[in-house]
Amino acid sequence: MDYRILLQNAQNACKSLGLVDDTTINAVLNAVGDAVLAQKELILAENRKDLDRMDPEDPKYDRLQLTPERIDGIVSDLRNVTHLPSPLGRILMKTTRPNGISINKISVPFGVIGVIYEARPNVSLDVFSLCFKSGNVCVLKGSSDAEYSNVAIVRIIRDVLRRHQLAAECCTLLPGYREAATALLQARGIVDLVIPRGSQGLIQYVRENAQIPVIETGAGICHTYFDLVGDKEIGQAIINNAKTRRVSVCNALDCLIIHEERLNDLPFLCEKLAESQVIIYADPKAYDALHAYYPESLLQHATEESFGTEFLDYKMSIKTVSHLEEALEHIARYSSKHSECIISENPATTALFQKRVDAACVYANVSTAFTDGAQFGLGAEIGISTQKLHARGPMALEELTSYKWIIKGEGQIRI
Repeated sequence: MDYRILLQNAQNACKSLGLVDDTTINAVLNAVGDAVLAQKELILAENRKDLDRMDPEDPKYDRLQLTPERIDGIVSDLRNVTHLPSPLGRILMKTTRPNGISINKISVPFGVIGVIYEARPNVSLDVFSLCFKSGNVCVLKGSSDAEYSNVAIVRIIRDVLRRHQLAAECCTLLPGYREAATALLQARGIVDLVIPRGSQGLIQYVRENAQIPVIETGAGICHTYFDLVGDKEIGQAIINNAKTRRVSVCNALDCLIIHEERLNDLPFLCEKLAESQVIIYADPKAYDALHAYYPESLLQHATEESFGTEFLDYKMSIKTVSHLEEALEHIARYSSKHSECIISENPATTALFQKRVDAACVYANVSTAFTDGAQFGLGAEIGISTQKLHARGPMALEELTSYKWIIKGEGQIRI
């Protein structure tokens, strides 16, 4: 297959998409939502084909699985995007120079955005809605694990685009083969930006092989620090929610850090985790505090590999520290700069933690499960950026635009 032709067709679609007004864009997105709901059973049947090929014990199984409720949620996020103002044509800066030249800095689409992702078919709709609303063509490269699901979803999107006399190539799905990923990553002059969503391995592969700009998203090694003056009721609720709400997502808790003077509260903090069969890898002090209370089959001694690991499973580690500085050092060493949290009733400690921690999202007394574009009021999200260049944290409409300078004059020349 000549992938370059597919990519060039996507680039050509940018020309017509740039002329589509926001009212039409919103109408198309709502029509896609209607079509997805109308064909929900078809999508679920295709998703079942993908699920039947995966071991239910695989941590990716939960990400791959679609349910009627999840599809309803995806469509709700898509409709939320239609209620957001267009990010295009915004005047970011305006000035008139002493010589009379007027200069405006305005927001514009990137053009063609490629997204490489693993077994998460919801990404197909999330990415399309955000790219389309922001005037970008999307090139989707899902994994072979979700091939049936992605094909069904993209077929629905393209049918709606055609019914509205728009280029179907505004949403282009590449095959699940690695060769397609390579072609996308090497599409200089055609694809303007690529965003990987998935494991550390996927992100590293994209970083090492891309010949086009990359925004890194996805990998989340998330910590929660229970401080000397943390509220244990709040702590128990946050720790349980951050770990067990959905273990396969990037904002799930991986490591609990606890002040050594609060070890007596550790059994209470971990009480609900046992109900979800969470395996805990505890350092020596934490192990001693838990071994008489936590199920023996679920409690293990931590090793060096227990820290700095994104588990994506019903597993987490516990690190004991003697003061805030030690907690900050542990986070600095092992964090992926995604989401970090402190549970504390001390405003000064909280402020210092949020100032010192280098991460996209830094929480105080709030579960890291909220790192999500919809939860931030951004509509759907295209990913969580863990880098600092261009975008950081949940990426939505604004982050999918660049800008250009518009200069007007009356014949001025430079001496």
